[in-house]
Amino acid sequence: MKKNLIQKLVNIHNGKWLLALVFMSVVLQGNSQTWTLQQCIDTALVYNSNLQISRNNIALGNEKQKEAKSNIIPKINLTSDYRYFVELPYQIMPMSAFGGPEGQYNEVQFGVPHNINASVQASLPLYNPQITGGIRNSKIASQITEIQYRKTEEELFFEISNLYYNAQILQHQLAFIDSNIVNTSKLLENLRLLHTQLMVKATDVSKVELQKEQLLTQQQLIGSNIDQVISALRFTMGVSADVDIAVETDIRTNSLNTYPNLTTTDEQLVNAQNRLLQSEMKTLKTSRLPSLSAYGSYSQIGFGYNEKPNEFLNFHASGFVGVQLSVPLFGGMVTSRKINQKSLEIQNNTLQIGLITEQNNMQVENAIQQRNVAHRNITNGLSQISIAKTIYEQTLLQQNEGTAGLTEVLLADNALREAQQNYLTAIVTLLKTDLELKKLTGSLKN
Repeated sequence: MKKNLIQKLVNIHNGKWLLALVFMSVVLQGNSQTWTLQQCIDTALVYNSNLQISRNNIALGNEKQKEAKSNIIPKINLTSDYRYFVELPYQIMPMSAFGGPEGQYNEVQFGVPHNINASVQASLPLYNPQITGGIRNSKIASQITEIQYRKTEEELFFEISNLYYNAQILQHQLAFIDSNIVNTSKLLENLRLLHTQLMVKATDVSKVELQKEQLLTQQQLIGSNIDQVISALRFTMGVSADVDIAVETDIRTNSLNTYPNLTTTDEQLVNAQNRLLQSEMKTLKTSRLPSLSAYGSYSQIGFGYNEKPNEFLNFHASGFVGVQLSVPLFGGMVTSRKINQKSLEIQNNTLQIGLITEQNNMQVENAIQQRNVAHRNITNGLSQISIAKTIYEQTLLQQNEGTAGLTEVLLADNALREAQQNYLTAIVTLLKTDLELKKLTGSLKN
């Protein structure tokens, strides 16, 4: 799994130049460039800042893992020291050592003014449960970082898909409004003609004028919303604001795909956290075990005297090797308290695993039901739009012939717009639930 992720990161890095060429082509083509959803996702995989941060976190986790492993490598230190004694230190010596009386002491100065020491010290841990546990913990922590990267990647897929679908829906809504403006303009033109012939009231003309103004206001509002969604899409992709993006107008809602129920990143993450907690618990328990290390030292000690007639500087070698055993006997119950805390954390994590699994299964069932209902509503919505459009055209024809009033025309127009809105709502629900279903089944990236 780790190898596949690293290979993918390498492929992303190699694809930067290709995407740069694509961007150059986009700029040259201007507004004629239409971006597919996959192109938007592929671009975000390279340029999105959150993903770049996650990739850096993966590299950081790998470095921490290497740092933990480096603790088993021998450590070598070089130290040197020079001391000049203005006053030599005193030692208390028994006078009996020089033939004097017992129980009496005298102060004696030992040494020479110049002391030079250079030593090389080496240490090697032979057995240390803390180091072993740290290596194991760092490995699991690195795996958690990789899962978090995949989670960030899926969240990016979800966000870009959501923005892309929003832009598509707004374009369809704008197309419906444009069509309604055309119909309202034709109706207004006929009413104005009839008003000049004193066949309709001025209030009837005003009603239709107000309706047209409302449609024009909605047209401007939706156009502004499209610009905002496209700007958010560009920001999420990580591209500059001068890149022109146009989404596809075709929304595929004919088929309902079945997705395999894979393990989601949330489930993978909480399971990895459980493994880390178990590893930390093991490390705490093994901290009570003895640790064994080997060490050694080699040094050169120089003694110097610069007063005549005995000027000299002599060096003497010193070296040793040894083994050190450290046995923790009593640590004030600190380790026991930490083990109890870690045990409670593991219990909470286990409960969280069960909650996430049950919640995910429930949400999958709800999403499937909502998607099926939305798919039926889309089919019904298209039929209702067709019927409402026919009724509107017939009512408009009857109004021209004088057999229907303006009220009937406005009611038919409202029915058409309501059918259009219901159709768009069904599409939004279908796209949203299908996207959510992909996320819940772990199939979002596929």
